[in-house]
Amino acid sequence: MRLPVSIVLLCMSMSAFAADKYEDKFAQLGELLPTPTSVRTASGAPGHEYWQQRADYVIRASLDESKRAITGAETITYHNNSPDTLNYLWIQLDQNIFRADSDANKTRTLPSRDAWKNPNAVSFQAMSVMNERDSFDGGFKIAAVKGGDGQALKHVINRTMMRIDLPTPLKPGAKFVFSIDWSYNIGNGKLLGGRDGYEHFKEDKNDIFEIAQWFPRMAAYYDVYGWQHKQFLGSGEFTLEFGDYDVQLTVPSDHVVSATGELANADNVLTATQRERLKQARTAKTPVVIVTQKEAEEAEKTRATTSKTWHFKAKNVRDFAWASSRKYIWDAQGYKTGTSSGLAMSFYPKEANPLWGQYSTQAIIHTIEQYNKFSLDYPYPIAQSVNGPQGGMEYPMLSFNGGRPTKDKKTGELTYSKRTKYGLISVIIHEVGHNYFPMIVNSDERQWTWMDEGLNSFVQSLAEQAWEENYPGTRGEPRGIVDYMKSQNQVPIMTNSESLLQFGPNAYAKPAAGLHILRETILGRELFDFAFKEYAQRWKFKRPTPADFFRTMEDASGTDLDWFWRGWFYTTDPVDISIDGIVEYTVSSKDPEVEKAWRRAQFQAEPNSTANQTDKGKLERRLDSHPELKDFYNQYDDFTVTNKDRNAYADMMKSLEEDEKAMLKSGKYFYLVDLSNVGGLVMPLILEIQLQSGKKYIERIPAEVWRYNSKKITKLIVTNEPLVGITQDPYLETADIDTNNNSWPRKITQSRLELFKFNFPQGDMMQDFKTPLNSEKKEPAKDAAKPAESAPVPVAAPVVAPVAAPASAKATKAAKPAKAAVKEVK
Repeated sequence: MRLPVSIVLLCMSMSAFAADKYEDKFAQLGELLPTPTSVRTASGAPGHEYWQQRADYVIRASLDESKRAITGAETITYHNNSPDTLNYLWIQLDQNIFRADSDANKTRTLPSRDAWKNPNAVSFQAMSVMNERDSFDGGFKIAAVKGGDGQALKHVINRTMMRIDLPTPLKPGAKFVFSIDWSYNIGNGKLLGGRDGYEHFKEDKNDIFEIAQWFPRMAAYYDVYGWQHKQFLGSGEFTLEFGDYDVQLTVPSDHVVSATGELANADNVLTATQRERLKQARTAKTPVVIVTQKEAEEAEKTRATTSKTWHFKAKNVRDFAWASSRKYIWDAQGYKTGTSSGLAMSFYPKEANPLWGQYSTQAIIHTIEQYNKFSLDYPYPIAQSVNGPQGGMEYPMLSFNGGRPTKDKKTGELTYSKRTKYGLISVIIHEVGHNYFPMIVNSDERQWTWMDEGLNSFVQSLAEQAWEENYPGTRGEPRGIVDYMKSQNQVPIMTNSESLLQFGPNAYAKPAAGLHILRETILGRELFDFAFKEYAQRWKFKRPTPADFFRTMEDASGTDLDWFWRGWFYTTDPVDISIDGIVEYTVSSKDPEVEKAWRRAQFQAEPNSTANQTDKGKLERRLDSHPELKDFYNQYDDFTVTNKDRNAYADMMKSLEEDEKAMLKSGKYFYLVDLSNVGGLVMPLILEIQLQSGKKYIERIPAEVWRYNSKKITKLIVTNEPLVGITQDPYLETADIDTNNNSWPRKITQSRLELFKFNFPQGDMMQDFKTPLNSEKKEPAKDAAKPAESAPVPVAAPVVAPVAAPASAKATKAAKPAKAAVKEVK
């Protein structure tokens, strides 16, 4: 088919402006985002009146190893930097999630019975979890709450929150000093879930203690939300105020302690040899062992009856955690990258070697090097990775990480799989990376999990690829989120943390994949990297909201991305773009010799009817037997060039300018490509165009191509030679959920059929009844031949339903490893 170019362009335009197909996917987010203020600007930056509260802590605590309990006393200095007068303060009591009457326990549910694999079975592990939760005496025991003058303060405990009523209102710019005495029992970290706990080793009868959310902490108060007083249910974590910490921890004297901050009394708790090793580690090119495996194994054999107090200080951090055990091996190495310098350290039991000794500290340093490139320079002097009961959890300067080799039961040899190795590296990168998001860029995790998990998972994937080529990472690449984007029961990313379904894909993988699409497909690396780093720099040691992130990315990249935030973050629409068809046009040369020959060829290429095929050579035609009936029209067909055609062509050519004549001879090919947005989420077009000569090239078309019609468009493609194929998204960079409709002509999907034999096991109760007991195989049982009616009647076993998910979604993920992860990281 040949049409004038003007008609071609008109067809394309009419398709784009079909009024009944209009849906504005490019509407601005103004009605969804909060109004900018002098605290948070329209550009996404902190305003000139930005303010943030502060809380400084002095804590003294003791670990009772035999009782697995902690007793502590803390003094908090709370600085009211807000413009508001406060009549009361809110405190977080996160350990109360382990109380039997906690909301987390009361609201725990089971999945639909249709999802149960075996409704009549429950694992020993699941039953142990239920028993532990029912019997564990968890939660804070508050002994005293006093003001700076020593007088008791009125306070009310509301589940995982505590309100302290102030004796006098706290004015803007003022501070308030008060103290809390408390204690709590440490739970079994393997059974209770959560983010801390102990792990017991049966072989040497020792414990590893990972201690977090372990002291009453100030709740956040900020301009957007006021007091962050949402109850802790397990998934939504926390947002906290920055401050200085002075912490003294009294533990058994043979324990080694890892904690947030710098050790202030090394002379009192470390040997001269250990202090010398630490000194060497600061300039070492490889990790230096501070406490060797041999020394740790020797410490496991006895229990000290005395104690030591480890003193740590940390400046401008938003939390404090620690770990303690006599089992710990300790290695360290100095790092220096950009303006960051300090010590990377790892603490782990012998059961974690050789894996941890080889990779843990190296992974810490690698994380700091890579995250510094994309966000901000790591500001703290210490970064630590600790092995224990928790599979993955982060705190300032310290992270808890799972993953150990497997011990061969016969040989005793420790080996590890590829999955275990890369799972360990990934979890360390992820958890150390959390120092940046949210420990420095201090987002509100109780509200928006994706702001720390999604952003951190994205930078994690960049750091993983910088570890080695073809690193087997599981998050970041858009193709990895396709199965989730196809799934049912989704909620938008912009859903509160405690209401998320499919927690891991929603809060971790989908935001990370979206940022990869922004970086690689929509903005390009240069624009994206500048904007992302600008966000981290603007909001380090401050508390950003989603609007601040969205606005900063647009402001610093100079690109309107409202359509992307709207589709990827506020809806569950997937990407599914279909190539529906292609029509080819070429420019008519006007030359009758050329054009009529072209039309003759088109006519001759049309399919011959079955009737004509059957009649050929068989049907006797009158003209064949009477040739005298032939005339002019039997000699010339409809495609014969006449002199009139030639004269008209000559006259037309005389009227054309030289550039118009050249246009007729250009030989351009025009293709109208019909595309449908089946999934609903608009996305740029990435068209791989294959020409007759075999040449391929990519044409990238911005998402705004959908702005007039978000459902169906027609795109004009112009080439210098015939086009033989088009593929949309050839590199799988947009998470398109159906690639079967991405090519024209359609491609055959290849797969495999697995052949197998049906095997239905047949039960034989008589044979089962006569089977000798293991203890009787040598000597047949005397009563084996007794009649069946004398056999005892079996009692039906009770039906036990599957246990509910742990209180913490993070604990759930930690028990379900991803493809390349030992345990799901935080």
